[in-house]
Amino acid sequence: MENKLTTIGFDADDTLWHNEWFFQLTQSHFAELLADHAERDHLLERLLAAEKRNIRHYGYGIKGFTLSMIETAIEVTEERVPASVIRQLIEAGQDMLAHPIELLPHAREAIEGVAATHKVVLITKGDLIDQERKLAQSGLGELFDEVEIVSEKTPETYREIFHRYCEGPKQAMMVGNSMRSDVVAPIQAGCWGVYVPHGLVWEIEKAETPLGNPRFKELQNLGELEGFVQTLG
Repeated sequence: MENKLTTIGFDADDTLWHNEWFFQLTQSHFAELLADHAERDHLLERLLAAEKRNIRHYGYGIKGFTLSMIETAIEVTEERVPASVIRQLIEAGQDMLAHPIELLPHAREAIEGVAATHKVVLITKGDLIDQERKLAQSGLGELFDEVEIVSEKTPETYREIFHRYCEGPKQAMMVGNSMRSDVVAPIQAGCWGVYVPHGLVWEIEKAETPLGNPRFKELQNLGELEGFVQTLG
């Protein structure tokens, strides 16, 4: 059958393991370090603006986030930020890069469950070295047939990946916590988009829920994935 589901893609950060929580903790530390120079909400607005500007330069991930914190600190202090604060921001980024991986509930079982009947592909974006580190520490790498670390998740990204690993997007599903990158973009490509909420969402990854789209599905957690896949035949 042309549209028979054969391939399932999984997002990594905040789908299989915690990620955004560490960014938010570091943002709080950032706001504390610069509390004498600007209000917290203003600081975080400036930081988000810097992150958006810098994605095209640094891509996604902790390294770009750290550079955006430093840039924002320089801007809000009118270039008077103490070197000690810069040092603490660099150390905060290094701590994030060294933080152990904590799997989310049902992550391993969900992959193992669908891998018995479908090809499974990890599709994640961000810094290559850091994403490879997290995958290795997670212990999940051996479960995937293929791993794709991409610079951006667009409809074209998904079309290209799923044309390589199956007959195209109509035979594929993407599972993730980001409405913009893991659900809307795959659906626009022709895939199933399965949303598994994490609770913490980066502002840049928010998008309107495609309610009513026949290829959209929201699950409460990854434990429901295998049963849903089975309903599709």
